[in-house]
Amino acid sequence: MTPTPHAQLEIGPHTVQPPVVLAPMAGITNAPFRTLCREFSGGRGLFVSEMITTRALVERDAKTMRLIHFDGTEKPRSIQLYGVDPVTVGKAVRMIVDEDLADHIDLNFGCPVPKVTRKGGGSALPYKRHLLRSILREAVAAAGPLPVTMKMRKGIDDDHITYLDAGRIAVEEGVTAIALHGRTAAQHYGGTADWEAIARLKEAVPEIPVLGNGDIWCADDAVQMMRETGCDGVVVGRGCLGRPWLFGDLVAAFEPGPEPPVSARPTLKEVAAVMRRHAELLAEWLADEERGVIDFRKHVAWYTKGFSVGSEMRKRLAITSSLAELDALLAELDLDQEWPPGADGPRGRTSGRNRVVLPDGWLDDPYDRAGVGADAELDTSGG
Repeated sequence: MTPTPHAQLEIGPHTVQPPVVLAPMAGITNAPFRTLCREFSGGRGLFVSEMITTRALVERDAKTMRLIHFDGTEKPRSIQLYGVDPVTVGKAVRMIVDEDLADHIDLNFGCPVPKVTRKGGGSALPYKRHLLRSILREAVAAAGPLPVTMKMRKGIDDDHITYLDAGRIAVEEGVTAIALHGRTAAQHYGGTADWEAIARLKEAVPEIPVLGNGDIWCADDAVQMMRETGCDGVVVGRGCLGRPWLFGDLVAAFEPGPEPPVSARPTLKEVAAVMRRHAELLAEWLADEERGVIDFRKHVAWYTKGFSVGSEMRKRLAITSSLAELDALLAELDLDQEWPPGADGPRGRTSGRNRVVLPDGWLDDPYDRAGVGADAELDTSGG
């Protein structure tokens, strides 16, 4: 496989080499998971926090303040913000700058979940062109030297496509880079990502980097996306669920050199070792072993996908509450199993066509801002 010629990505003063970004995922891309991904990549790439709501940050919600904690080795520190009120977004960005909380700010205009879109946020927001412009203007002005990027979807549904308008607005307001998930909000994570839309966006906004997101399940997919679309980098989300070593694979694809510490197709013994480390990191981060192991439970199905583990053992692994219990169960597995063909390909949520929950009258006028204010802000962060 010949690597793409675009071997690095510039996001403001930060060089991202290889041009690979960990997508912010609620309840997933916390500090422990980012640590795992960075370890496998050798510290290369960009690893974004899970979604932080601007209202919760400004109000210094305890959970939110824990979510924005970065390990001393994380450089650059990257925070994704969600907000619908320009004033609150501006306050949150100024807080990040004044208190040196991060080196890069990404704005969430891509989340399709109902609790976000019903407030007019996430993938619903770019439909309101003036509101989008106001939020971007406030964020960029407040950020000063910090680069501001945005992540979005194609639109609300096939009848309300917004990404090209949103891309031009972003360029005009000084956004540093744009990531496009090649699906609408209505698609959620179903169907096939539209890589042609990523190519069209790149053509429409040649002034800044465009990153592609959607259906990157292996390193070959990342290289292929860049070749087909001309995008400047890739954002990897569900493809790394239960596979943090994918980032080592991505580095190897873009920068041929020493073999990554875990191959693209590890044995179950290698997978089990990563599972144990992941659970341990969560326990340390939460300063509570039981809470850490309980939080790890949701990762079990992703790590064990395709392996001959058995439904009963999967259930037992998914109700563990201590590291000792996890160790004992992992020791019962047939750890000599090779990587199974069934473990490749799509993972995570795959729900298809859905009705997008929107505020009343949201689609009546793409330019008005009625009904959107500080009270529409979510007050909690993450998953």
